[in-house]
Amino acid sequence: MLKTSLPGLTLTLIAHMQFAAAQSPPATLDADTRAWWDTTALLSNDAMEGRDAGSPGHERAARLVAERFAAAGLKPFAPDGGWLQPVPLEEVAVRSATITVGGRPLVFLHDIYADPASVPPMLDAPLAYRGYCGADTLGDVKGKLVICHGTRRPELPGNSDRIAALTKAGALGMIAISDPGFTVEPPRWPYAYARNLSIAGSTPPAASIAILALNAESLGKLIAGSGQDAAALVVAGSKGAPLPSFEIKNRFKASFTLAHDKLVSSNVIGMLPGTDQSMADQAIVLTAHLDGYGYGEPIKDDGLYNGTLDDAAYVALLIRLAEQREGRGFRRSVIFAAVTGEEKGLLGSRWLIAHPPIPKARIAGNINLDQLRPIFPLELLTVHALDDTTLGDDARAVATSLGITVQNDPEPERRLLMRSDHWTFLEAGIPAVNFVFGYRPGTQSERIYRRWYRENYHKPQDDLQQPMDWQAAADFNRFFYQLVARVADQDAAPSWKAGSKLRCENRELTSRKATRRAQLLQGT
Repeated sequence: MLKTSLPGLTLTLIAHMQFAAAQSPPATLDADTRAWWDTTALLSNDAMEGRDAGSPGHERAARLVAERFAAAGLKPFAPDGGWLQPVPLEEVAVRSATITVGGRPLVFLHDIYADPASVPPMLDAPLAYRGYCGADTLGDVKGKLVICHGTRRPELPGNSDRIAALTKAGALGMIAISDPGFTVEPPRWPYAYARNLSIAGSTPPAASIAILALNAESLGKLIAGSGQDAAALVVAGSKGAPLPSFEIKNRFKASFTLAHDKLVSSNVIGMLPGTDQSMADQAIVLTAHLDGYGYGEPIKDDGLYNGTLDDAAYVALLIRLAEQREGRGFRRSVIFAAVTGEEKGLLGSRWLIAHPPIPKARIAGNINLDQLRPIFPLELLTVHALDDTTLGDDARAVATSLGITVQNDPEPERRLLMRSDHWTFLEAGIPAVNFVFGYRPGTQSERIYRRWYRENYHKPQDDLQQPMDWQAAADFNRFFYQLVARVADQDAAPSWKAGSKLRCENRELTSRKATRRAQLLQGT
């Protein structure tokens, strides 16, 4: 049975803290949206410490969500019959690093980042610059750390291409320049930390070479004395223009303090039983991720990454839907899942799919809440997998009734389709949708959208003080309530559309990654 207090913090104290920390919505805001914001503040104030997966703050938040689910009339529905589904995790992290090039120091997480799973405790190697690092341009790089421009242009080598070419050529590692030319989602510096999590027992094989990322503004520190203009190289690389190859006299030296640990982080799962016995074997799963980044590298003297809109606000929306229903079911059963580890690779939803509370074949569909920013008017809504399943039709119908236009993802190069928890359901062959607030090019909404990704995304500034469009929040919440009711109550269950390319691609992906998936599903 859940207790009414959390370790070291009573809910009364947390509630007091949230009113001190959160901005106040306007007095004219409707009661439901105000209650949603109050719950968002409970989950993302400083007392929850950013809810990093496996942290005490995350587990406090998980217990709070479970308490609210219980009070709203949901039934505990984790596979063991409780509210919390523990997800066993393994961590590898760089706790500290000392890095120099030609005797000059680089600031870890600001100038340069190292993938914890790929770097050894010590690196001491010569440097070379090889442009885009295509296999035909590498030359002699054996035993060297090779600087590559990390472009995402489809006509140039991608990251996997670069790693494969460098591995074959005998390079010691790759230092990829984070491409400022990828303006649809600019590189984020500093990194919060260097920390990788994986599901216990599924740790990927060690990387063949060391993988590091470089702040483009710091390239000059690595190539000093080479006679090359660092700024000009970055501009050319961002445009996809031809780049030179050259050797660098400076030697790269680094020592990393690596730590390995085992953690547990919880999914929270509740269920609203269906009322129609003819649909008793079907359930709709609603997901939002509970985890955030937690404590990390400070930005503007703030080192706590609260994760208010990513994604506390939408765990709060699951809670509000449950509270509105007051235990009254839809025709189909609805499973409410606040999942962990999304920020570390969709780990909680992968575990949920591998260890579902009901047979996977009975999961009729998934509606996921993430990547939603009510910071400008909701006139246009991007719907992932819009044309692949009937859930896209449902989303279009509900949106149209509310005066909202829907669209396919206008920026597929960002791969947002595969970066949130709906993707694990799509991979498993289950119809799913996810949403992003859309904008029309050149509008104020686009400017706000771009600024948020530069200044707030995965940063401490995604907190309770950021500007909000309260009407947009109310509009999306209403859309979500109506969409769930439509999908959970209508006669036909969600289904794939004939000829869905996404479904075909997922079948091929599943076939190619059978061994990897067996690792992820270990223990089922």
